[in-house]
Amino acid sequence: GVIPPEVSIALEGRGLKGGGRFGQTTPPLVEFLKDILRRYPEGGQILKELIQNAEDAGATEVKFLYDETEYGVESLWSPDMAQHQASALYVYNDAVFTGEDWNGIQEIARSRKRDDPLKVGRFGIGFNSVYHITDVPSIFSGDQIAMLDPHQTLFGVNESGQCWNLKTDVKEITELADQFAPYTGMFGSSEKTVRDGSFPGTLFRFPLRAKPSQLSGNIYNKEKVLELFESFKADADTVLLFLKSVQRISLHVRESDGTERVLFQVTATENTDDKSERPNALKTLGQAIDGYGNGVPDSTVTCVTYQVNIETQDETAKETQRTTWLVCNGVGGRGTCAELDSLADDLKFMPTIGIALPLTQTNGEDVGATSGFSGRAFCFLPLPPGEESETGLPVHVSGFFGLTDNRRSIKWREVDQWRDPAALWNELLIVTVIPKAYFALITETIRRVQTKKDQDFPLSPAGTYEAWPNPKQVKSRWKPVLQPLFHDLLQQEVIFSLSEGWIRVDQAVFSELDTDEDIAETVINYLQSSGTQVAKVPAAVDSVLAAYVAESAEVRKVTPSLLRQAIRKCKHKGPAQEKLQLLEFVLSDASYGDLIGLELLPLQDETFTSFSSSVGDKDAIYIASEEYPRSLFPGLEGRFILESIKPSVMDSLKKAAKTRGRPCTQLQVLNPDRSARLIKEILSTAWPTRDFTVQWEPGNRELKHPTVSWLKVIWKHLYIHFADDLSTFEDMPLIPCMPLEEGMDVVKITSMLPLLVCSCKS
Repeated sequence: GVIPPEVSIALEGRGLKGGGRFGQTTPPLVEFLKDILRRYPEGGQILKELIQNAEDAGATEVKFLYDETEYGVESLWSPDMAQHQASALYVYNDAVFTGEDWNGIQEIARSRKRDDPLKVGRFGIGFNSVYHITDVPSIFSGDQIAMLDPHQTLFGVNESGQCWNLKTDVKEITELADQFAPYTGMFGSSEKTVRDGSFPGTLFRFPLRAKPSQLSGNIYNKEKVLELFESFKADADTVLLFLKSVQRISLHVRESDGTERVLFQVTATENTDDKSERPNALKTLGQAIDGYGNGVPDSTVTCVTYQVNIETQDETAKETQRTTWLVCNGVGGRGTCAELDSLADDLKFMPTIGIALPLTQTNGEDVGATSGFSGRAFCFLPLPPGEESETGLPVHVSGFFGLTDNRRSIKWREVDQWRDPAALWNELLIVTVIPKAYFALITETIRRVQTKKDQDFPLSPAGTYEAWPNPKQVKSRWKPVLQPLFHDLLQQEVIFSLSEGWIRVDQAVFSELDTDEDIAETVINYLQSSGTQVAKVPAAVDSVLAAYVAESAEVRKVTPSLLRQAIRKCKHKGPAQEKLQLLEFVLSDASYGDLIGLELLPLQDETFTSFSSSVGDKDAIYIASEEYPRSLFPGLEGRFILESIKPSVMDSLKKAAKTRGRPCTQLQVLNPDRSARLIKEILSTAWPTRDFTVQWEPGNRELKHPTVSWLKVIWKHLYIHFADDLSTFEDMPLIPCMPLEEGMDVVKITSMLPLLVCSCKS
């Protein structure tokens, strides 16, 4: 166990000889902050972090002010302070720093908010993004004013800040008048406030960096601050959506001559119909969140829903925009998912979710519910715009998500993060809590449409489908929401029928017909009158039904087959015109065998008969043609299809008559045999006695005697179709015994048989 001498020398060389101090050191503060700035890009996010801090502190209002005032440089803590007495960004909120906050802002990397998981601002990283703008941030809240100096040059060696108490440090504050001038006359802070020693809010002052420092080479000026303001405006209309405390945010500017103007403000207000709705909802939610935190078992997801109006006023563009949202917030219960519970405890996370549906957008004129709307992901505040934050859902979704280092995007279990507990947490949140909250949102939307008919609920019944996710558009990360959501949703009365009732999918028959067409209207009206619930839904809902209705259950559609079934059960009693439209629809799928029993066959005598399976010739219904015109067959109107029907319908009926093999209906297209049979029928009706020679009273209706012109037509017909062989007609009285003239009363007419007999004898 003796150490060889050469090793011993090597160890001495590295300063390990003997006992003494040992340990890891943290990098210098400036280096640490530089690293945060590198990972944490500048831009509108900086303002969002400060809003998040205000939200966490329970503030109701946040104001950002760009101030160009140049303050005095005579009575300062040190001459180096002079460079921080010019232009600055101020951020005000109406909550007061607590002892914990004062500690939290000094602990740089570990956030105070770890123990209170709902506070997501994480003072650490979020707040430190202000070093993009400034080298010396300061805070005035309650009875303290504090300044931070990470470069450790202003307040002494290794001193990274200084704090003054308005009550105990009165003397120094009074002497250093210029030093503290920037905190008076701001957002309700007066000299009296400073004298009385309590400011009822929090005021951050960030003097703009005028020259590069070790921390950052980023020089800030008016233009850059106004750019920050612009990037905030880009999603200002949704910033307040999921916040529970902050209700108003404004952007201000104070010119060097002291004039102050409001550039922009956004305000969230309660539901006008019910002011207490939101506070009550948030109270219920707060209790459920506390319950989860305290380990109270609860196997349900608690959801609360409220309406919120968000109004943005752009003073520069003189534009006001107002949007109404329905927001549902949910929190998982202990015991809904064991894996989620144990991650929540390890990560100090809370399974909360918010979902917001846009109801209207009004820029003066009404726009459709979700015209051009694109759902985004939020972690309380909107994540930076771009591919990453788009969900493809028709709602915004906020969650207590685990975010990447720079807090710009949600963690997912890609190859590099497969074992990352926060990434797993996000995926569990998506399948367990989001579907329940989303379900609550849609069913609540429907409930409001039903109950608020008299009041001004800005959504129509059909508008509720806008809230349904379209499976074709949802981004793959968010697709796991769909199965559990639709599993629950499709069992509820979520379909609005054309007879204006709410029904379940399994009660509905869906129409894909073009409602503008008369046929569609007739078909649907008839189905409704016979007790069928017809519904028409947008294409997106159709694709949901196709993908998510259980195999066992069938999605019924308005088809020719369904209509045929309905007519069999419940005879159509409407006018002829409607019958013809129903006929056109039942023929449209060419299932001619399935027509039997439908009383929809239009006859020339203007009655309708039922389709039947072809039995004998006497039941046949004939289709006339140019070769076999109906004029050949007077008195047989009840045996012929109505000639005036639409050509397309006539074509279908001809096909129904010609179906392969055995005809499946009693329809027949005329041919020589059939025409001969009918001609015989006409003659034997006129002269039932079958004598060779009979008395003919041309055109006598009572006796059903044919006319002279008919006889001429018949002979023409025989000449064309039976020139070679008239034997079929040999026993029919077709030969007049004298030349015919119009207007004859009585003629003898004989059949061919006597003539044939004569010719044989000779």
